[in-house]
Amino acid sequence: MFGCENSTDEYMLENDFLHYLKAERNYSDLTIESYKESLSEFSKFIEKEGNKVDWTAIQSGDIREWIVNLMDKRSAATTVNTRLSALRSFYRFLYLRGKINYNPTATITGPKKKKTLPKFVRESQMDKLLDQINFPDNYQGQRDHLILQTFYSTGIRLAELVGLNVNDVDFSAHTLKVTGKRNKQRIIPLGPEIEHELRNYINRRATENKNIDNALFLNNGKRISRLQVTKIVKNNLSLVTTAEHLSPHILRHSFATAMLNNGAEIEAVKELLGHASLGTTQIYTHTTFEELKKIYTQAHPRGGKTGQQTDGKIK
Repeated sequence: MFGCENSTDEYMLENDFLHYLKAERNYSDLTIESYKESLSEFSKFIEKEGNKVDWTAIQSGDIREWIVNLMDKRSAATTVNTRLSALRSFYRFLYLRGKINYNPTATITGPKKKKTLPKFVRESQMDKLLDQINFPDNYQGQRDHLILQTFYSTGIRLAELVGLNVNDVDFSAHTLKVTGKRNKQRIIPLGPEIEHELRNYINRRATENKNIDNALFLNNGKRISRLQVTKIVKNNLSLVTTAEHLSPHILRHSFATAMLNNGAEIEAVKELLGHASLGTTQIYTHTTFEELKKIYTQAHPRGGKTGQQTDGKIK
């Protein structure tokens, strides 16, 4: 646990908070780890300023300086807001427990996010990656191909894929059980192609891994890490696209975009993605509309600029 350099009282406050997230809020281990990391980063910032960490003495100005420091380091607005969210939760907890009579995060607002359309990989590029690229004929190659297939066929998040266990696959019902944010579970249907690949992979997984963990995806017999999965995705996507920021999340975007482009109802896509509100899913309708505009411009005989002149004739 972090906080070992702090006083015993500060250490206890941190650990009581993390225990509360687990026991009372039912947060996932990955979320709790993220909160722990955020508190650790803030406490290190305070120590660098020459002060001893005293959670009950922190002022709003200290938090604003921390945010400015993160932005100066070119941290993304999303990252800063995630860190700030953890700090807000911690101080709400301290306030409700009577440890403080003033919440220093109450008046703090995080940086605004840039409204950008989600990036995605084209269907033709994914077809090339999954159908034409030769993966190594061994456990690792089979695992890596299935990881890419799973992301693209189900739209699940990185943390959800890492958390999959073998018994989450139900071949009789043709479904995959996914544990999402705050341990909410949802059921995703499996198509014949990915189900066939899962059967072959699970058989090979059992014969080629010692000290087998219950995890679906393994690395050296243990549950694969988020970092390892991210590296697998980045390395393989770079074979078919020159797009920047190649990550597992781009495959989630690709799944949603492909579904909508091929006629899926937005409500169904919302349920498959595990979104709490339809508004979160609706950003993909803008993505598909932009894609349709490109297709129209390129394919329709009058899709180009009005009055474009070719060979002396107006077209």
